[in-house]
Amino acid sequence: MYAQFFGNYLLSHGITKEQLMHAMQEANNEHPKLGTLAMHAGYMSASEVDRVIIMQTHEDKRFGELAIREGYLTEAQVTELLQTQNPNFLLLGQALLNDGVINNEQLQSLIIGYQSENELYDADMSAETKDIVDHLVENFFVIAERPLSPGELSFLHLLFNDLVRFIGDDFSPVRPELCKEYPTNYCIRQQINGKFSIRTYIDMPESTCIAFASRYVDEDFHSFDEYVQSSLEDFLNLHNGLFNVNMSNEQGLELQLDVPNVVTDELVTFEHEAYMLPIVYSFGTIHFIFELIHNEL
Repeated sequence: MYAQFFGNYLLSHGITKEQLMHAMQEANNEHPKLGTLAMHAGYMSASEVDRVIIMQTHEDKRFGELAIREGYLTEAQVTELLQTQNPNFLLLGQALLNDGVINNEQLQSLIIGYQSENELYDADMSAETKDIVDHLVENFFVIAERPLSPGELSFLHLLFNDLVRFIGDDFSPVRPELCKEYPTNYCIRQQINGKFSIRTYIDMPESTCIAFASRYVDEDFHSFDEYVQSSLEDFLNLHNGLFNVNMSNEQGLELQLDVPNVVTDELVTFEHEAYMLPIVYSFGTIHFIFELIHNEL
């Protein structure tokens, strides 16, 4: 899940939404180059990587061969970098490099800053443990100006996992905002009731609805019809239902789930503490809204 939060970090450091969306589209076809891997591992600096790349314009040799010859890498380090599974956020950085949006020095700075801000110091960055992702979620949701409750943390952790599992991992969450009112596009609402009572909303333009539903059911939709609409309701109901099951299994807490319904108001106002969370996919932006009604978790 590192790539998703890295995308938000990029947005807050000068990358535009359009540049990010294009990079996300290209990232699936990317493989981090050896120079990018060496910077991530701390074996080479950006200037050293640039020097080797310039050498490659004069010599028909691989990056690793030249880096070893110049003393920047050892043979063992090259083997290690090529064999180790690396975090998928490097694919996003590589795509931005290829697009000419950033250079190696900027990528190195972004990697160091992102890891430092989120305390991602585990050498095995591919081991996406729950503790690491929970820390990312909490650090991301600092707008709450209070620690996230276990219930809120579990709800958000599940949401990001469900997006990856059922829609795809080519998304980036944008910093959430406190929300007093919200102008709707096509919006579905569902409420969870009990000791953790929360009103959930999912909203997006009709064109984004079509792409979202196509991914969800793995079928190509071409018009905004009842099948697309029911797919959005089903996704929200699935996510909230899984959350209720988790709360029952993990905490013995029984929550009730209302039937999802379409919001017909053009402007929704919120009586309780509410947050709007944009999720940028390569096909469009989805808005999730969470209105916290009663929270004892």
